[in-house]
Amino acid sequence: MEYTEFINKTAISTGAASGMGLLFAENWASLGGNVVMCDVNQEALTEKVKEINAKGQGKAVGVICDVRDYNQVCAARDKAVEEFGSIDVMANFAGGYATRMLKVDQKKYPEFPDVPIEVMDWGLDVNLKGPFYFCHAVLKQMREQKSGLILNIGSISGAEGSAYSMEYPTSKAGLMYGLTKSVAQYGSKHGIRCVCVSPGPVLTRANMANMKTLLGRAAEPQEIIDLCLFIASDKGQFINGENIMIDGGRNAAVRFS
Repeated sequence: MEYTEFINKTAISTGAASGMGLLFAENWASLGGNVVMCDVNQEALTEKVKEINAKGQGKAVGVICDVRDYNQVCAARDKAVEEFGSIDVMANFAGGYATRMLKVDQKKYPEFPDVPIEVMDWGLDVNLKGPFYFCHAVLKQMREQKSGLILNIGSISGAEGSAYSMEYPTSKAGLMYGLTKSVAQYGSKHGIRCVCVSPGPVLTRANMANMKTLLGRAAEPQEIIDLCLFIASDKGQFINGENIMIDGGRNAAVRFS
């Protein structure tokens, strides 16, 4: 699908210097849209923004933003409006398992109660408070323009749980159900939708291939982005307030043999 309706529309993508946040930004710009790319990694962000703009399709702008800092979140929102005049899609991709992202030594901290609480705080702040902050900030602009879509990114972990990195499924479950439904309820009277896309294993990391699904494989990252684009498109306008699993049937299995 060509998605010509995205031409000159503006999206904000968090975690946009790498992974699926970057892939979403690349796809959005390739379809003629403007994208505000938010990340804490200034060097990588500058490079990726330059690469997107060199292709001469949609325009990309980079904003250094720690999603845990509400003032920085508001600055990213303001930059989007200043540069492009609207915020049509807010894509909350930034996140990750805190124990992995912060390189926690599981031999030193073998079980959940042993993990320093500061690690759990980081995960809760990035994975839940970050999207919450962006929802709060961009809803002001979307309410004024009477339109917009907020895309939250959940995870199969939000349905499965984790005995070790408990902050991650706790955060993702909050996005998948509480936040997405609540924003949809509020936003509907202002022409604003909110949808959560919750992947199972995705080949953003090689070891994801070891997570079993009914289809016998992990998803390609583009498959997740394709779903996000469909939801944002003219054909996806009746999807609202829902958590959509894209997990190869992992959540449908009672157990794996």
